[in-house]
Amino acid sequence: MTEPVSFVTVPNEPPTPDSETVLNALASSVVVIGPDGAIAYVNNASEQFFQGSATYLVGQPISYFIPADSPVLALLKQVRTDGTAVSEYGLPLETPRIGAHLINAHASPLPDNPDFVVLAIQARSIADTIDRQLTHRGAARSVSAMAAMLAHEVKNPLSGIRGAAQLLEENASEDDKELTRLIRDESDRIVALVDRMDVFSDGVPLEQHAVNIHQVLDRVRKLGESGFARHVRFVENYDPSLPPVLGNKDQLVQVFLNLIKNAAEAINEGGGEIVMTTAYRHGVRFAVPGSSSRVHLPLMVSIQDNGEGIPEDSQGFLFDPFVTTKPKGSGLGLALVAKIIDDHGGIIELDSRPSKTVFRVMLPMHTSQIGD
Repeated sequence: MTEPVSFVTVPNEPPTPDSETVLNALASSVVVIGPDGAIAYVNNASEQFFQGSATYLVGQPISYFIPADSPVLALLKQVRTDGTAVSEYGLPLETPRIGAHLINAHASPLPDNPDFVVLAIQARSIADTIDRQLTHRGAARSVSAMAAMLAHEVKNPLSGIRGAAQLLEENASEDDKELTRLIRDESDRIVALVDRMDVFSDGVPLEQHAVNIHQVLDRVRKLGESGFARHVRFVENYDPSLPPVLGNKDQLVQVFLNLIKNAAEAINEGGGEIVMTTAYRHGVRFAVPGSSSRVHLPLMVSIQDNGEGIPEDSQGFLFDPFVTTKPKGSGLGLALVAKIIDDHGGIIELDSRPSKTVFRVMLPMHTSQIGD
């Protein structure tokens, strides 16, 4: 059902679209639910999503279109109970009427009338069922498995090859000794590469405690300004009231140092800028793969640069080991970031286009119930 486009006009001012026109232009479904649980308003996208006209949908209970056991209804109940906005990512929604969907949902009280709840639904494609914000976890698992394989299956045979070369060298001619030394040197080089991968292997449990993320970022910024990021202007948009992160300070320094270094290398010598932002994202939860549970990761840190951006065909593989867009890159920096963030129980998102690349890291909050 298409509503007529209307505008609010002000003398000597260009026409301004009214709120309903703006809502109908959105691709996301917007539904307003009254205190009795009945639908009070839908935009055009909602008509398509729920496969009904506004005339049919308005006045019907929202539970008629969403199953009783759906987490979407639990989301609405939480908003009514707490009176605050809540977001959920990767929710399944399936009914005989609309079929099966994976959605992102955001619900909040209507500012002028908190008895009404605004529900925004963004349907995600089937190809997106593997959460993009959890892609790095697969990369972390693959790089951990690779590290373990290299340690067990490569280093041991190399030790035997190097030992055999040393024995041959004792009775070899000068020409042959040059070859045995080559064997030893190349064996040592491969072992050194494997040792670099040891950082990815799953060892002792991560030692976590309360970490002031702003102290971490301040240290990282100073390291960058004194070295690889001398040509960059840093902008800090910090929330000073942010609670401590549950994590390992040294490893978090490594994460953001890698992200800052990547950002600095993507920026040209003139006019480069890195924006470091921290924020508290109340009510944001993410699904845990293979489980019905959801984790709360309210602390967000973003690193944004105004470089050329990352090619679109590389973005889906950027956290995999040995994948790099740099001519001389090893492809291990972001793989290490993925591993450390996964160990912290957090997630990392990438959003890149020309002149704006943003890495967003979401981490758990330290609470008094968790010992240091």
